[in-house]
Amino acid sequence: MIISIHNLKNKLEAKMNKIKSIALGLMASASVFAQTQEAPPAVTPAPTPMDKLKQRFVKDGLKVYLSDDSTHWLKATCVLQAQVRNDWNNPGSTVYGYAQSQTADVGLRRLRFQIMGQVTDHFFVYVQFGMNNFNYLAPRKQGAFFHDAVAEYKVWKKKKYLSIGAGLTSLGGPLRYSAPAVGSILMADAPIYQQTTTDQSDQFGRKLGVYIKGQISKFDYRIGVGKPLPVQTIVAPNGAALVPTTGTAFDTAYATASKFSPAPAALQYQAYLKWHFFDIEANDVSYNPGTYLGKKRMLTLGAGIQYQQNAMRYWDTTSNIPSAPSATVTTTANTVTGAVTSTTTNPSATQIANYNAAIAKHLVNHNLLIVGADLFYDAPVNKEKGNAISAYGAWSYADYGNNYLRYNGVMNMTNGSNGSQGVNSKAYGNAFPMMGTGNTEFIQLAYKFKNDLLKKRGTLQPYIGIQVSQYQALQYTNMTVIDAGVNWLISGYHKISLNYQSRPVYELNAVTKNYDDIESARRGMLYLQYQISF
Repeated sequence: MIISIHNLKNKLEAKMNKIKSIALGLMASASVFAQTQEAPPAVTPAPTPMDKLKQRFVKDGLKVYLSDDSTHWLKATCVLQAQVRNDWNNPGSTVYGYAQSQTADVGLRRLRFQIMGQVTDHFFVYVQFGMNNFNYLAPRKQGAFFHDAVAEYKVWKKKKYLSIGAGLTSLGGPLRYSAPAVGSILMADAPIYQQTTTDQSDQFGRKLGVYIKGQISKFDYRIGVGKPLPVQTIVAPNGAALVPTTGTAFDTAYATASKFSPAPAALQYQAYLKWHFFDIEANDVSYNPGTYLGKKRMLTLGAGIQYQQNAMRYWDTTSNIPSAPSATVTTTANTVTGAVTSTTTNPSATQIANYNAAIAKHLVNHNLLIVGADLFYDAPVNKEKGNAISAYGAWSYADYGNNYLRYNGVMNMTNGSNGSQGVNSKAYGNAFPMMGTGNTEFIQLAYKFKNDLLKKRGTLQPYIGIQVSQYQALQYTNMTVIDAGVNWLISGYHKISLNYQSRPVYELNAVTKNYDDIESARRGMLYLQYQISF
């Protein structure tokens, strides 16, 4: 009996322990369940409409899709480049007659607004409006103008083999940066010498014309025919006409150095062809990027041409140029009173006609021909970190006619020269011989550091660009201009650039009486440019 009671006690204790274990388990589960209820897993909130808008702006900019499949769209862009500059002026430079050896100013290099879009399967439209080179010497309330306005028909809906366009635009060629995409320029400014007829027979590098363009596999082409603007409508920065507006008066202003002809212009032909070795560039508009900041692997080889019959004119002085007929004056003395009277006889119509025919034989009409080739490379070095390299090299030959030489000073800070110190009166301010008959070589290099070099403030991209030209008017000696600087890339193409430019100064040769024979010194310009581009 005692044993039975003992066994029963053991069984009861075992069952109680089992019930206790189950209770403890249930309590632990309840505790875990309660903790889970108290701290639910974090849930990422759904993006707000404003978040979606920001993400879309970063990806596409101001772009609106007009079709469900995103093949029809409209896009707006803006570029603003503001500069703070100091220039050590060329000798003899003046501002309204007052000598200026050094000048500081603030200017708007460019302000551009663009609207473009593939509005149907076959029609593309592109319009660019804005202003350039507004500084303290520019006309007040300087007006903006249309840079581009083109309509384009795409022959195949889903292929880029052929598009036909017409309007006001850059027609392409002879080099890549004859039409630079200003919002993605590598340096602070583009190599302006490649805009070969800018504001001479065009409007800031644009002409009214027609063109064809396309991409076949990795081959890209753009060929255009334009009507040059008359040189009689060239104006100085102050709005005054630079040249006489009628034929004979204009012709007599010519010299042995070639100039653009005042005669009605023949059509101008331009073409630029390129081959892509790796990624393929977009060809929606005429303008070519200076850098992709390492976002693409780009290597292109390009070649182009620009031609216009009888675009240039100069005097041929190998034989004597006849003197213009002048009025003759005869005097008669009165035999009685002694009074003297004079009679003026103007040249006859026959004399004037004979003179015009004679000088016409000494005016040489010359074809404009410019050819060039270039190589563009832009690629990441480390895609994850954002390091990238950019390189560009170009060669061109320009035939503007005998001894053509054009001094150009971008957004010049002076407006005249007193002709002192033996310097060409055209070489005032920051001007240098930018274009001329002869050869030009150009190279630019840049390295972009990793994206977060400056943490949340962006990164840096140092660069250098060198133009070396051998012009006929400079006796084929090397004319060298160097630009060196650094881009602070704040976000994409929003950047601040610090640039120093070194340029040559030429002085009068006392023997040849030629202003452009001797490089006597160098001058420089330092400027800071803030660019907003979206």
